[in-house]
Amino acid sequence: RKLRKSVSSPLIGSGRCIAVFTSGGDSQGMNAAVRAIVRMGITCGAKVYLIHEGYQGMVDGGENIVEAAWDDVSGILQMGGTVIGSARCKDFREREGRLKAAFNLVTLGITNICAIGGDGSLTGANLFREEWSSLLQELVETGKINQEQATIHSHLNIVGLVGSIDNDFCGTDMTIGADSALHRIVECVDAITTTAVSHQRAFVLEVMGRHCGYLALVTGLACGADWIFIPEHPPADGWEEKMCGKLNNARSWGNRLNVVIVSEGAIDCHGNAITSQQVKEVICKRLDLDTRITVLGHVQRGGSPSAFDRLLGTRMGAEAVLALLEATPETPAYVVSLDGNQAVRVPLMECVEKTKEVTKALAEKDFDRAASLRGRTFQGNLEIYKKLGAMSKAKSDKQKPYNVAIMNVGAPAAGMNAAVRSAVRTCLYNGYKALVVHNGYEGLANDMVETYTWKCVANFVAAGGSKLGTKRTLPSQCGFDKISEIINKRNIHGIICIGGFEAYHGSLEIKEASQAYPALQIPLIVVPATLSNNVPGTDISIGSDTGLNSVCETCDRIKMSASGTKRRTFVLETMGGYCGYLATMSGLAAGADAAYIFEEEFTIKDLQKNIYHLRNKMKGKIQRGLILRNEKANDNFSTDFVHRLYAEEGKNVFDCRVNVLGHMQQGGVPSPFDRNYATKSAAKAAFWILDKIENNLVDGKVVCNSQDSVVLLGMRRRQMLFQPVEDLKADTDFKHRIPNQQWWMQIRPLLRIMAHYQ
Repeated sequence: RKLRKSVSSPLIGSGRCIAVFTSGGDSQGMNAAVRAIVRMGITCGAKVYLIHEGYQGMVDGGENIVEAAWDDVSGILQMGGTVIGSARCKDFREREGRLKAAFNLVTLGITNICAIGGDGSLTGANLFREEWSSLLQELVETGKINQEQATIHSHLNIVGLVGSIDNDFCGTDMTIGADSALHRIVECVDAITTTAVSHQRAFVLEVMGRHCGYLALVTGLACGADWIFIPEHPPADGWEEKMCGKLNNARSWGNRLNVVIVSEGAIDCHGNAITSQQVKEVICKRLDLDTRITVLGHVQRGGSPSAFDRLLGTRMGAEAVLALLEATPETPAYVVSLDGNQAVRVPLMECVEKTKEVTKALAEKDFDRAASLRGRTFQGNLEIYKKLGAMSKAKSDKQKPYNVAIMNVGAPAAGMNAAVRSAVRTCLYNGYKALVVHNGYEGLANDMVETYTWKCVANFVAAGGSKLGTKRTLPSQCGFDKISEIINKRNIHGIICIGGFEAYHGSLEIKEASQAYPALQIPLIVVPATLSNNVPGTDISIGSDTGLNSVCETCDRIKMSASGTKRRTFVLETMGGYCGYLATMSGLAAGADAAYIFEEEFTIKDLQKNIYHLRNKMKGKIQRGLILRNEKANDNFSTDFVHRLYAEEGKNVFDCRVNVLGHMQQGGVPSPFDRNYATKSAAKAAFWILDKIENNLVDGKVVCNSQDSVVLLGMRRRQMLFQPVEDLKADTDFKHRIPNQQWWMQIRPLLRIMAHYQ
């Protein structure tokens, strides 16, 4: 609503000038932010300037500060780095340099600046803002500007966006570029794994991050690393023996390789640096393993941005423009941050001071405080690593007489196997037997149940699809009597169900039937996993990020094809059932001209408007079009109909091609986010199940029939919540298999704004 209201008036930015620059180290997704700032600013009626080469360009002025047109930022969304350049500037650190920068900005009438960079770059921008009045006064006194100019431009507004692969800035869940860096790291780990397995080697991988262990921590979770070294959780004395014991333990489970992740800022509990070479020497000496070191270096900064970073840069850039245009002289400098799934404004210097506190805490060896200051996301990852990383085969030998069933239900989704691995090992570590069920509820009814050991899930974390097999069949279709019979036969005390809408719907049926079938009165938890992201009770599902990246990669290639042939429009059909999440988010991340979805009705007039838009677009520099359509957006306006309509109405202006992406969206290896999310979610689910079993024993049997005995574990904003499935019924459209309220609908207006509709 705020977005629509802000851009509805063409006067909101009239007469205003905005400048954007990138500073410090580059990161993937910066170009998405630059593009969004330029296009949002122009939409609001403001002039937007690009400052090339960061602060150096601001100081030098001239051709380094140029006004941007709409088409100047076309085609940069999928590019890594920053197209406007970034440079570290000694001149700006001196007042004389800032005086030159102020003169260059005032000359062009610029009093609104969006700075994209790390904490050092943003701190410099805030200092510039604080000195602005005195700088202008000095320029008046030296005769470089007159008093009228100083009065008109008396206040400088600053808004920051954090661009850093390290994710080391306090106040935001993610920085622009961190997710893409994880993609590069995980790709390398996957490649290394194949050769390591062949030769039974150990690999020590060094990743970037300066004094922040985020990249190493999430990589460790996403790849199932045996050990990680990060500044916020340094090992105690004697770590060499403990690490080697863990690596040896992994070998005893049947692993043919060991992976150790070392953050470049890794230290021990005394603050002494731990290097990759040091770790290698320990492994070679104590375990006599063939050990190799791989330092990934700047490959982590390179490559095309992930879908997440494109969306993050776009949303933050648009919010930054609104923050600048709504600012007053009393408004503090803001940084646009990510809070759950919301782009929010946070006072810049509060975040900077908090970030400095982390450095101070590390220097004082107060590591718990340093981890706490990193935020809830970092802490959550660290807590899961502590639990999973502590697992050893020794404790799993203390068996308890309880069995937990783990199964996949619904369509395959990338990350399901990582979730199964996490759930199996959590159960085994705590002494419970892990039973896996093949082919969902149908397999459960037919006793397709198998006991899994540590070794069974050794290579699950990076595997796509569902190794257990999965079907959409609901319990009611299989027969509750058959399911009850197998639960009694196999002595199942709890169920972890990993899947999509059918997993949620099936859990509801189990809960409702439990009064008539006592065997069903056991704890059951649903872990949402579907690329459609259509499960009520959660903002995001396992697999949806991988699906989003698959669509974006295809769109990038198709746009290249369209650019080569000129005057061509592609109509792409995405999966998702009736849920338009995949079409909307991939449309925004890939720079589509429109995305048709079921949740937002459209008519033939809307189609005609889009065709008119494309006909006008073909007259400009960018002679290509991209239209996305959700597979069930409209029964009558099918993908074939839209293609034929565009082809007919675009005659002599552009031609049209159609591409149905199909099941390729379900394939491929899971993204780092999906691996990490699956690992954390399944571990939490397993701990919940174990707790329920131990607290609901009646004469040695588990009897759990309360409302919260069947729950769904979902992410709501930043929190993981255990929600009784019966409480979610009111928010469910069972006919169309979607939630009644979907958070991502609020950002759909951005898609039209970025596409430049009249």
